[in-house]
Amino acid sequence: MKREEIFKEELSDIKNETIKEDARYLISLLPEYFFHEPASSTGKYHPKYSLGEGGLLRHTKAAFRFAKEILEDPSFGNQYTADEKDVLLLTLLMHDGFKKGKLEERYTRFDHPLIVAEVIREHRKELKMSDELLEILISSIKTHMGPWTTDYFGNEVLEKPTSKYQLLVHLCDYLASRKCFILNFDKENKVVVE
Repeated sequence: MKREEIFKEELSDIKNETIKEDARYLISLLPEYFFHEPASSTGKYHPKYSLGEGGLLRHTKAAFRFAKEILEDPSFGNQYTADEKDVLLLTLLMHDGFKKGKLEERYTRFDHPLIVAEVIREHRKELKMSDELLEILISSIKTHMGPWTTDYFGNEVLEKPTSKYQLLVHLCDYLASRKCFILNFDKENKVVVE
């Protein structure tokens, strides 16, 4: 299945055609392992749906879905422009895109948010979104880990989220990693809405 088909529903939720085009391009950069790896090798920090074959993809789709639902609520969504909403959705599609590094490493890279941001910056010339929207995208990816900013050795590696964009992205990633929030997926890794 083509990558664009895998994200067909999510891409249809991005309304701005320029941002959608950028989303297609960035999806094309994702490493092949992204579509097959589990979100967690231990299952300690993620629900069952994000484990096993395709778990990272399902985690990404879950985080995207949480954002979609939150942004559709006027109490939250009215804080953002239509383009900002689209960029936030794109942010959640990309946030864990290089979780095991540019080349597939054995374990999750703690600095994976910085790697994703670096890849996007490396491809800036191919993207058509404004510098302002690009900054929302990159800064929200870099801070999606929330308060978990120190690596396995206690070194401060990541920044904490502070802006309304960064906080929303972290919240959606956090909800998608909680075992008490269960989403159902079909055989093609699409969120099932009953």
